[in-house]
Amino acid sequence: MAETSAGYSELLTARTLSEALPFMRKYAGATIVIKYGGHAMGDRTLADEFARDIVLMKQVGINPVVVHGGGPQIKEMMDRLRIESEFVDGLRVTDEATMEIVEMVLSGRINKEIVSAINRAGGGAVGLSGRDCNMIRARKLTRTKKDPDSNIERVLDLGFVGEPEAVNPHVLDVLARSDLIPVIAPIGYDDEGNTYNINADTAAGAVAAALGARRLLMLTDVKGVLSKAGELLTNLSAQDVTALIADGTVSGGMIPKVETCLNAVNGGVDASVILDGRVSHAVLLELFTAHGAGTLIGRS
Repeated sequence: MAETSAGYSELLTARTLSEALPFMRKYAGATIVIKYGGHAMGDRTLADEFARDIVLMKQVGINPVVVHGGGPQIKEMMDRLRIESEFVDGLRVTDEATMEIVEMVLSGRINKEIVSAINRAGGGAVGLSGRDCNMIRARKLTRTKKDPDSNIERVLDLGFVGEPEAVNPHVLDVLARSDLIPVIAPIGYDDEGNTYNINADTAAGAVAAALGARRLLMLTDVKGVLSKAGELLTNLSAQDVTALIADGTVSGGMIPKVETCLNAVNGGVDASVILDGRVSHAVLLELFTAHGAGTLIGRS
């Protein structure tokens, strides 16, 4: 008979695991798409924690699918090569030479760093881009801008910036039935052989809808959707989101994020969640605790 007693930290760990059990059962066999980017990806400690969390999800029977961004890393490479970047409405104008750099950084350096981190944590990650197995077919993204003096709208040419037209989930369905974890760079293709840079949020939403995911988790650098008083709004319906945009509570860069969440939900995802990737183990806190960690957006 053991004579030593468990310390407080050991008891706390056991209690945490016990309380997480119902949530592990709830999500067993479910597909969870995680958009990974921002500070969570740039901080080494958070990156290692994220990798362990993804491995844990797979270990308990959840099918995680990671879609990552890489804006800061692309900028770093562009600066190193002394290539100027032009942005329109937050989107990088991408000519053919820039597209080569974007693909090299996203599909190469960043993708493999994430894959390596997951593999070091004991998982089996596979790096992919939307071009692999014809996964993400894209179309050229167009934007219009109204001249304030003449009120005439003109079409802006963003170059090789695209948006998902269709997602073929076949390779992801195959990986879901294995021990492998897909890590996807948001690169798309068209039938003419062109390659497109796709916003990672948009790509993650399209992938989640194509897979009929249980959850789309969007890691950001804010707590979630905040009220005008700065308080976290934990549960929102589609109608709530529309009202919050209309009254200015949701504004700026948060608008495309909530719209991506709504599009995913309308496309068949059970719910989307915007959560703070700067918080340690944010993904586990959202999935395996009663109160979650961010703003959940559902159909009703």
